[in-house]
Amino acid sequence: MKLKKRIMQNCKCIAALAIVLSFAMYGCNPPQAPTDNPPVVTTPASHTRMEQQLDALVKKYQDSATVGIALEHLESGYAHALNDEVHYPMQSVFKFPLGMAVLDLVDQGILHLDQQVAVPKADLLENTWSPLREKYPKGGAVVSLADLIDYSVAKSDNNACDILFRMAGGPSAVQEYLLKIKAREIAIVANEADMAKDWETQYRNWARPTAMTNLLKLVHAGKTLSDSSSRFLMRTLVHTETGPKRLKGLLPEGTVVAHKTGTGGQNEQGMISATNDTGIITLPDGSHVALTVFVKDSRSTYDGNERMIAEVAKVVWDEFAH
Repeated sequence: MKLKKRIMQNCKCIAALAIVLSFAMYGCNPPQAPTDNPPVVTTPASHTRMEQQLDALVKKYQDSATVGIALEHLESGYAHALNDEVHYPMQSVFKFPLGMAVLDLVDQGILHLDQQVAVPKADLLENTWSPLREKYPKGGAVVSLADLIDYSVAKSDNNACDILFRMAGGPSAVQEYLLKIKAREIAIVANEADMAKDWETQYRNWARPTAMTNLLKLVHAGKTLSDSSSRFLMRTLVHTETGPKRLKGLLPEGTVVAHKTGTGGQNEQGMISATNDTGIITLPDGSHVALTVFVKDSRSTYDGNERMIAEVAKVVWDEFAH
């Protein structure tokens, strides 16, 4: 009987100790049962003001264009989007995911950055943007794969773009790559030569702003490509030569922006199909904001569209750079 009494006392002590440990781990309230509803996160007042400013900008331009915005502060995870449900023609923005697909083949050992690629005159189409053609007007050039990616992404060369498409297996192969890495809401079905044939084809190469921002985030985090390929692509984006008045337009001089632009043509009615920029802005504290601004079917001017993008970037910068 004494042994039984001692065992009972020990059990009570153990139970009491468990209660004390439970309170120490969880506070005064015991742990709650899991719920299907995620916790409600209150947006800081400062971010609310930024969201209101962005909303006002979109409304300011809504009579002349459709403006789509998607941003994410990569370190905190704060994200916001406007007019994200629209399918925006990417134009040359699609050279960024094309670069990813080519570098994935490099990571597999199928292609190599230092391999030499012959560029005959037949590949240097006229009546299209092509610094590569300007440098080698007679063709016959031999350039490295790394240089072709630089021409396509940083210089937005249309001929270099289509050479890379062939090496990657065509637009359908690039689309398959995006599906493989679970990049949704981006459609790539035509190359630059295809888009030049008629006005409507450009609208088949579309993306939602959040989809492009998410793609930037994947590369920045090194989650889709090897470390070396991720660094190579980010450096290439930093060296982008097009669109200096877009995301970078109103930011302090010297701000590092890894970005890719896209620009559509103007039809007979004066409508500009696309003026785009998507990139990662490095803030003064070393953190980063991924920001995509797409301007679709604008009845403004190219300068006016670029100003829209710059104003959005300035509002975001002012919010996170202080």
